[in-house]
Amino acid sequence: MSTVSPTAAHVVVIGDALIDRIVDGDERRDFVGGAGLNVAVGLRTLGVTTTLVATLGADADGTRVREHLRGHGVALLASPAALGTSVAHSERVDGEPRYAFNKAAQQREVTFSPEVLAAIDAATLVVVSCFPFDNPAQSALLTASILRPEARLVLDPNPRAGMLSDRAAFVKNFEALAGTSLLTKVGDEDAQLLYDSSLAELRDRLIAAGTRTVLATAGREGATITTSTGLTAASGITEMPGEVIDTMGAGDATLAAAVSALVHDGIPVHEEGWVRLLGHAMDTAAATCRVEGALLQPHPGSLRQESL
Repeated sequence: MSTVSPTAAHVVVIGDALIDRIVDGDERRDFVGGAGLNVAVGLRTLGVTTTLVATLGADADGTRVREHLRGHGVALLASPAALGTSVAHSERVDGEPRYAFNKAAQQREVTFSPEVLAAIDAATLVVVSCFPFDNPAQSALLTASILRPEARLVLDPNPRAGMLSDRAAFVKNFEALAGTSLLTKVGDEDAQLLYDSSLAELRDRLIAAGTRTVLATAGREGATITTSTGLTAASGITEMPGEVIDTMGAGDATLAAAVSALVHDGIPVHEEGWVRLLGHAMDTAAATCRVEGALLQPHPGSLRQESL
């Protein structure tokens, strides 16, 4: 893929959109969230034209999500949700979120309508995050929707224990699609939950299965990039002023920053390019962790700011 002007590029994100309901004693605070939504809004914040494909209910929570997306300039192709809008109830344990999901989240399904298929076919890049890979029918529809053969798929399994009904099916369907991807992002928690393995073992498994690039994130340990051609990059967490307030959304910010770099600069062909991309992603994640909630925070010292 050659360098693409951000104004010409169009990224389609397929994933979840929900309400993050944070409970702290008797206090309850609601944030619009979901991994897919966070990535879509993050990309738009970084100047990339973006459409989100997600399931939403015709309820007050769904209205709030729609208003949030409109406010950030993200187009929406919504699938109907008979059970209403997804909600993630979360509490903080040592600063990390712990989730419980409602039935709408557990049983969400994307409708691959002609409009959705057309948007996917026309997209410069297709990003999939927190998709129900444990649903074989949904996985088959997703795979069939990626019609154009060139590498343009970016994938983040983003499994949630509270939404995972069949781990073996999830692994099978995720791994089959990852083998066709331009870039797959995985974290240490993904490796443990899906494979009972180390992050390094999962990275090597995905490269062997055909993934062109693996972005592996390890929380406080930073992140690495490994390509099928043997190029590597590594970065620790970016140090910056201010305390880490909330790690929710750090992984989504990392992915959005990586995708925005692919849009702005194209696919790196040398190790230095991957090092720059990873630094861009780590800076963005660090800035995002310094505010409450999952909304991506650009890091002006390192990121190229584009007007919306």
